[in-house]
Amino acid sequence: MKSISGKALCKIVEQYGWELKRITGSHHIYAKEGETVILSIPVHSNRDLPTGTLRSLLKDAGLTEEDLD
Repeated sequence: MKSISGKALCKIVEQYGWELKRITGSHHIYAKEGETVILSIPVHSNRDLPTGTLRSLLKDAGLTEEDLD
């Protein structure tokens, strides 16, 4: 799996209709109208997200690995 930073993932989920609701510490909290799930994306400078965290966030957002390109 391609690895990306939390900051880059934030830009991607925003393109798919997710809206930034608040920032708590280093976590950006996203919600989407009609979705019950909330995304909490850790943004630690430009450090890449761990593979398991990225995979889980993509699953919750309804995205696939191809959407990262």
